[in-house]
Amino acid sequence: MEALELLKKLTTLDGVSGEEKPVRDFILSHIKDYVDDYKIDNMGNLIAFKKGTGNSGLRIMLDAHMDEVGLMVTHINSDGLLKFQTIGGIEARVLVGKRVRVGEKGIPGVIGFKPIHLQESSERNGSVNKKKLTIDIGAKDREQAEEKVSVGDYVTFAYDPVDFGDNKLMAKALDNRVGCAALMELLKGRYEWDVYGCFTVQEEVGLKGAKTASYQVMPHMALILEGTTCYDVPDTQEQGMSTRCGKGPALTVMDRSVIADRDLVRFIASTAEQHNIPYQYKQTISGGTNAGRIQVNGTGVKVAVMAVPCRYIHTPVSVMDKSDFNHMIALARKVLETLPKSDAAKRCDQLVQPPAISLFADKGGKTYV
Repeated sequence: MEALELLKKLTTLDGVSGEEKPVRDFILSHIKDYVDDYKIDNMGNLIAFKKGTGNSGLRIMLDAHMDEVGLMVTHINSDGLLKFQTIGGIEARVLVGKRVRVGEKGIPGVIGFKPIHLQESSERNGSVNKKKLTIDIGAKDREQAEEKVSVGDYVTFAYDPVDFGDNKLMAKALDNRVGCAALMELLKGRYEWDVYGCFTVQEEVGLKGAKTASYQVMPHMALILEGTTCYDVPDTQEQGMSTRCGKGPALTVMDRSVIADRDLVRFIASTAEQHNIPYQYKQTISGGTNAGRIQVNGTGVKVAVMAVPCRYIHTPVSVMDKSDFNHMIALARKVLETLPKSDAAKRCDQLVQPPAISLFADKGGKTYV
């Protein structure tokens, strides 16, 4: 329950790619007493370290990206309306009529569109042209708007989490605050291997933070915790349902960014079966994750992705089943506890991975930020 409440709080925070600080500050305030050390790198990644109880020298990286999709103000019209560009993958039809917050002050606004009464038939039947959308903050002209917002301000959806239905949670930014909340919970434990908990930036715009974080950690293995696509609604063909809500965390075999390590995926699946934890495989190869960047670092990293299915992903009303979130934490914890004795780990002993960059040496403890 504590992890679920943390997740809800995380979804209320604004952290569009490139401006993850509010999310990072919240996470750090909650994990700093559970980890041995931490740092914030030049990209803005938060890297937390927990020393393992063993002496194998093997390192596992747990990754969850902090950023969410959003918008940026690119121009202020003479009438006070704001033009914008999307940051990350947002479908134009999702934007129409949505409430937003603009800038550090959270100025309220709404994304407007021509009323249906005034539209030509071609406009009613065609797709939404993102270039014709504007953000209305109630300003009478450019001068009044400029008193409140500026070009370059980030814009986020203004929606709070809602518990509803059959054990469901609706919220913005479930991709990937579900992974962040799960990783925060996992860092409370201690495991045989050295664990690097990496809360990374700018995943939605090119998997950027994971690349620099993995270069510093040089892990032998990595587990990426995510929120993933789900479309288990009526009239969808079975093969089009990438995942299903309530059927457990989803394991990725392949997507556009990565082919996951077969031994590691099989071990995770067998661990779930051994402990009666429900799981599923992601059935489509759409999308990508930080696993694609982490895998090709150093001499190569054995990677796997574990994700919570999220309906209506990249919208302000994403929906997840709470049991999937809880089961992802339970499964990831069992994997961390038993992985060192697995066949997948034995193969890791043969990897000649460079040592981790000295993240914390000579920095005076938990003050290197």
